[in-house]
Amino acid sequence: MRKLIVIAGVLIAVLVAVFIGFRMYTKSFSPRDISTYSKNDIELSIQYGRPYKKDRLIFDGLVPYGEVWRTGANEPTVFTTNVDLKIGEDILKKGEYAVFTVPNRDNWQIIFNKTIPSWGVRFSGEAAREPSSDALVADVSPITTKNSFEQFTIAFEEMHDEIDIVMMWDKTLVVLPMIPTN
Repeated sequence: MRKLIVIAGVLIAVLVAVFIGFRMYTKSFSPRDISTYSKNDIELSIQYGRPYKKDRLIFDGLVPYGEVWRTGANEPTVFTTNVDLKIGEDILKKGEYAVFTVPNRDNWQIIFNKTIPSWGVRFSGEAAREPSSDALVADVSPITTKNSFEQFTIAFEEMHDEIDIVMMWDKTLVVLPMIPTN
């Protein structure tokens, strides 16, 4: 019996090591990054995976139109704000949110969700979003650019009293304006 327990323990340790190694290997193709904004007691951050284009068709290809996308790769994209933000006509309360998007050719939905899953997708391949936990859904129009962005990038840009979240990949640029309410 003792020998069986030792063998099971060794087998579990090997499986855990393989899982960790595989996870590190796959994450190397889409490294984790963080963008931050800090000014006048406003602290914003967004953590996300940065996949590469690699000569692939991105939107309406790798990322299908009309379907919820985890917005990046691997773990979910996580947005944190220490102040309430006005987005469109709605208010996003200070806190931490998973960010999902629904890309389309002429319109994108950017979704801030209160439930942050441990992984960005389910085993079925669909985004791990819980629609009942949506805190705010914003509609924006994508911009088609002449130049292509090889690696998915999210940045903060300041424009007068507005802070923009800017998402860039392939020949698509998406800008979400936000205004701190404090």
